[in-house]
Amino acid sequence: MAKDMLSTGEKDVATHLHSYTNLAALPQTPPLVIVSGDGIHVVDDQGRRYVEGMSGLWCAALGFSNKRLAAAGARALDTLPHYHTFNQRTNVAVADLAEKLLALAPAPMARVFFANSGSEANDSAVKMVWYYHNAIGQPGKKKIIARRNAYHGVTVAAASLGGLDGNHRDFDLPIATAPAARFLHVDCPHHYRYAQPGETEQDFSTRLAQQLEERILAEGPDTVAAFIAEPVMGAGGVLVPPAGYFDKVQAVLRKYDVLMIADEVICGFGRTGNMFGSTTFGIRPDILTCAKALSSGYVPISAVMVNDKVHSAIAAHSGKLGSFGHGYTYSGHPVACAVALETLQVYEDEKLVDHVQALAPAFRAGLEGFTERRWVGNVRCAGLIGAIELMADKVARTPFAADRKAGYRFATLALEEGLIVRAMGDSIGLCPPLIITTVELADLFARLARAMDRFDAEVEA
Repeated sequence: MAKDMLSTGEKDVATHLHSYTNLAALPQTPPLVIVSGDGIHVVDDQGRRYVEGMSGLWCAALGFSNKRLAAAGARALDTLPHYHTFNQRTNVAVADLAEKLLALAPAPMARVFFANSGSEANDSAVKMVWYYHNAIGQPGKKKIIARRNAYHGVTVAAASLGGLDGNHRDFDLPIATAPAARFLHVDCPHHYRYAQPGETEQDFSTRLAQQLEERILAEGPDTVAAFIAEPVMGAGGVLVPPAGYFDKVQAVLRKYDVLMIADEVICGFGRTGNMFGSTTFGIRPDILTCAKALSSGYVPISAVMVNDKVHSAIAAHSGKLGSFGHGYTYSGHPVACAVALETLQVYEDEKLVDHVQALAPAFRAGLEGFTERRWVGNVRCAGLIGAIELMADKVARTPFAADRKAGYRFATLALEEGLIVRAMGDSIGLCPPLIITTVELADLFARLARAMDRFDAEVEA
């Protein structure tokens, strides 16, 4: 067939190397072609409308048709379409955005570094942690501890931080750095799945904090540099931390002078009912990374905020070396920064954090309405991010066999009902645009219920 006769889907399969896709199966399962968006909805090339229950990839907090962001981008393109921030260069938008982020930060921060994605932000945080410890005369303090099932991105360093096997397998990750590995993992704080019989959330948190302390002592406190955590673990299954978890973990970190990195790539900018998830869960980071809702996903941009302790050391060290030798071509891109600034202004003007707080009880009630379903083992949420965990036996907490692909099947049924969700194993994630209304939220849950009815019937058949 001539190339000009190919449909978009056919052209895509023939030319595009997809992310997070079974590439061998793609020709048999052509991609869903999305052509437009309107509010919380997206439309495919057949004219079908979907409630985008995941905000794309956790990004589109303002939905898919915000005219203010489009206008801000157009003005910036017309004024200064590109410039860099190397060699003492800057632009108005990057300076204004850095100032705004420091004002919004959940803990005192001193400087902001800009990148293009959450992966790059977390990769940059790793380099800053290593640079910082070299700067303060602790060159052996380089190990970073993360959690199993965590997701921090897909660069070599960011994927090594993460605790998901699918990001490691046959990519030769996590990387090992002689004479010892620099990327370590401790247990996942998923109380429903991993608590011992009768163990309360507080007791579970105490045990995990003790495990963290034991790991630091086993490695040597003089070798452990930082601990990284998402306030709510996103791609690992929307895992809300158990009661007391971050208080207990941070007490251990302070005891051994270990930096706290908050990965706010998903939770940042209102998602959990506060501007940052760190506020929701009492985290006081030394380093904070953010992306996604920073621009509502309209343009690629991310940021790393560092406190004065970290900044002072790396600034002084760069003076000795002659330069802080890190940055990206598009760090502080003027168009991306302009759109991000307008995004933050929209959040403020439309009082979206207040809106999330007001809608969160209905979101929780909608999720909890599924707890009586036969195949639902657990529901969990914070603000407007949540998940339903499917179980083959909810009493015994026995998961479905992996080859059953229960989560994938449920997501397919939801798509047929006009709702886009995300299956993370057998946890079904929801992260709707923050602009969603009460009526739209009811429609979302009605579609989810219809998908659950069909899933029930299939499993019972």
